[in-house]
Amino acid sequence: MPTPDSAPDVHPVARGELDQIVRGEHGHPHAVLGPHPHDGGVTVRVLKPLAQRVAVRTGEGPGGSADVDLTHEHGGIWVGVLDVDSGAGADVAVPDYRLVVDYGEGEIVLDDPYRFLPSLGEVDLHLVNEGRHENLWQVLGAHARPGGTSFAVWAPRARAVRLSGDFNNWDGREHPMRQLGRSGVWELFVPGAGSGTAYKYLVLGADDVWREKADPLAAYAEVPPQTASKVFASTHEWADDAWMARRAATAPHAAPMSIYEVHLGSWKRHPDGRFWNYDEMVADLVPYVRDLGFTHVELMPVMQHPFGGSWGYHVTSYFAPDSRFGDPDGFRRLVDAFHQAGVGVILDWVPGHFATDEWALVRFDGTPLYEDPNPQRGWHPEWGSWIFDFGRHEVRNFLYANALYWLEEFHADGLRVDGVASMLYLDYAREDGQWSPNEHGGRENLEAVRFLQEMNATVYRRVPGAVTIAEESTSWPGVTRSTDDGGLGFGFKWNMGWMHDTLDYLHREPVHRQFHHHDLTFALTYAWSENYVLPLSHDEVVHGKGSLLRKMPGDRWQQLATLRAYYAFMWAHPGRQLIFMGDEFGQEAEWAESRELDWWLLAHGEHRGLHDLVRDLNAAYVDASAAWADDVPPTSFEWIDADDAGRNVYSFVRRAPGARDLVCVANFASTPWDLRLGLPAPGLWSETLNTDATGYGGSGVGNLGSVLAVEGAQGAMPARADIVVPPLGALWLLGPAPEQGLDP
Repeated sequence: MPTPDSAPDVHPVARGELDQIVRGEHGHPHAVLGPHPHDGGVTVRVLKPLAQRVAVRTGEGPGGSADVDLTHEHGGIWVGVLDVDSGAGADVAVPDYRLVVDYGEGEIVLDDPYRFLPSLGEVDLHLVNEGRHENLWQVLGAHARPGGTSFAVWAPRARAVRLSGDFNNWDGREHPMRQLGRSGVWELFVPGAGSGTAYKYLVLGADDVWREKADPLAAYAEVPPQTASKVFASTHEWADDAWMARRAATAPHAAPMSIYEVHLGSWKRHPDGRFWNYDEMVADLVPYVRDLGFTHVELMPVMQHPFGGSWGYHVTSYFAPDSRFGDPDGFRRLVDAFHQAGVGVILDWVPGHFATDEWALVRFDGTPLYEDPNPQRGWHPEWGSWIFDFGRHEVRNFLYANALYWLEEFHADGLRVDGVASMLYLDYAREDGQWSPNEHGGRENLEAVRFLQEMNATVYRRVPGAVTIAEESTSWPGVTRSTDDGGLGFGFKWNMGWMHDTLDYLHREPVHRQFHHHDLTFALTYAWSENYVLPLSHDEVVHGKGSLLRKMPGDRWQQLATLRAYYAFMWAHPGRQLIFMGDEFGQEAEWAESRELDWWLLAHGEHRGLHDLVRDLNAAYVDASAAWADDVPPTSFEWIDADDAGRNVYSFVRRAPGARDLVCVANFASTPWDLRLGLPAPGLWSETLNTDATGYGGSGVGNLGSVLAVEGAQGAMPARADIVVPPLGALWLLGPAPEQGLDP
């Protein structure tokens, strides 16, 4: 190498710029730090505030001529020059080098983050700016790559951003990030950081306040109450190809859908109160749901949330599965196992509001970035949480990309969108004077409407066979109408009216039900205005409402009998059905997220009977395609008798092209009845289900497995049969094949 006195001089940097680097306020630290070729040499600046010695190593061996000691320049910045033989007229090439750093405990060899090019290209930055990067999670967040991890975060109003984590002993001074153009994206590649590395961003906001923030697009997070994000590189190999192919080829409305809603933290727990992990759920939850015959499981929010008592509805990390139960690949294994068992997975998704924790999304860059800056729109008075700014295209992009992320990266089959009504109305949970009308003078949140339409259209275009379901409790028109026709574009909507009406009816003593008979028929006046799911969800068994079992009047036998009849009525009713975990065996206590279900009840025959009925209902439902194959048009349903209030009896027919008719007769009186029932056709009708069977804990009243219908009008039906309907019981009668008639 040349002698020291012949080495090039250090390329100068103004003291003001060096001060900005030291204070962490420089928006382009790569312009100062790292290698900078000039005049036949390469000036290297390194920010190591706590170091006692820093050198640059360009050779293979330690020490010797391969090390160039750097000089402390200012405030923890070290500088030196690498003398490079560039050849006559050639550009100066930066040699491969490493940093040798001594903090007083021996030297450490490190790579230099400031010698790497940006990990985002111009097209990515353009799409981020436009709010149209559908694969946003692939460019923002933390991504393990060969040799290290690239970090990128959107903080457009931030004055500076630093990165702290395991790799720098949580001293963010060593890793200031660079802003990429005018995109608002800050980026840094950290050599040596790999999967499992914990990190946070230190954001100097527009208000001159430093804030420590978790990564909005983190793929993994620490277990609460810890709040750091974690780098994660998936190694899972999916084994659900057959499922995914069938899903892509099948329209959700043309397939059966029977949903079991689950809160992962309280389905089961270890005796000492510890959560089950994802793999333990693979071993127990998956076969349990498969044995019960549910076509789908719906998981209450699995996105990272700090407070367990929120049940997951106050999210802090939208792209990270809940680390209480394991890592993201553990969750992938759970979804994969459900698919291999023939069960679809629907995830609760919460785009309407987010948690208030200061280390998460709120005032991320010192301004209302994710939340709506208008206090009349940005704060949720009922839930005490922040509301997303649906008028900002980057925020809409964050949300609809998040929807795609769960459907594509985790193979989820659908999203149940929480709190849609709260998004649609500007006056939701607000008094007069607490809200302002939209540009047309109405109370509709037009920006939220556009977001929901955009999200649904994007999901259905990108993910064939997936489904979105709205929890929407008002009469907003066209929730499940296509976006091309001006609707919101959801696949299904929860029928909250049906749920309230039926529960209001059933909590009454049987003797009083005759005066409220049409509580159970009213839903049929609007059943085809939307594509409905009939929900008996977690919301009906908390906050003093008591368990579903305890809503039913009478002694324990009557309570269980009423539930059995209710379920048979529900499974045959137009719409897809959903029940909450524990309802399948008659959970005794009101649900609490802090403890597991009352599994001991299954040791009692009457509760086991309810469980077995749900299993048999699901099997009979799938087999009786009339109950689901043509659920959308009104022709799929016809009342036999909607007005038998005196006996608390309801009877109706379900139909589908090419399928055997299904008749449901439900008796919500505590006495059995001998009925002459009108039927759609003469012939032998199979009593395919009787909720009063002794095997379910019933009294055994029924028709010995079949009913013979003869020609002769009964009401609007062309045939009739004399049948026995059990007390607090329901029957399913499966009609003769279309070509079958009476025996000669």
